[in-house]
Amino acid sequence: MNTNYPVQKSASTAWTQAGLVIALLGLPAVVFAYRLLVEPTTNVGQLLARELTIFALLAALLWIIRSKEQLTLASIGLHQGGIGKSLAWGLLATLLLVAGVASAMGLLQVLGLSYGSGEARFVAPAWMTLIVVLRAGIVEEVFYRGYAIERLQALTGSRAVATVVPLACFALFHYRQGIAGILIALILGAILTAFYYWKRNLLANIVAHFLIDFVPNIVLPLLSSD
Repeated sequence: MNTNYPVQKSASTAWTQAGLVIALLGLPAVVFAYRLLVEPTTNVGQLLARELTIFALLAALLWIIRSKEQLTLASIGLHQGGIGKSLAWGLLATLLLVAGVASAMGLLQVLGLSYGSGEARFVAPAWMTLIVVLRAGIVEEVFYRGYAIERLQALTGSRAVATVVPLACFALFHYRQGIAGILIALILGAILTAFYYWKRNLLANIVAHFLIDFVPNIVLPLLSSD
């Protein structure tokens, strides 16, 4: 389990810094550009283009890891083998996230905050929503947990920096849902961050993140439509 990322060559460090720009700022940059160019969303093609752009950022980051940093994916918590165990840990993390959602909703009620952007939104078909949910689970965990935590801790030598900076970026990325959305993302992001530190198993995080989005956005709407 690689928890001591080697920062030795200046060229490698420069590529790591580029990787951190992608991990911490890539998602909000794409979403901001998308809103400038396509506002509001009116068809599936527009939304699909946004998601494919984000997946392209993921591909770029993986290329940096393998080709420029010359590290394996274990350096961001993606280890070979043990898929069954990772899935089991992912289910446990999902239960923790469910408890986090319940706590967050209670806190919102106490604070008198409502959740949602209040904007009229394009309603995507279920298959497109599935792509969005899958992208969120994979990309956000690779960016804000696996890569950002490991590389920031290696570059700065500070676990506090490696914890606070990605968590703050992750929470603020959900600004479109208002203060309530940021608060929920902060709570759930803190749980995912703590779980990653505990197990250093990014696949478990990805599973949990996917499921906590999949059930309310795919499963429940399908059940309610019957």
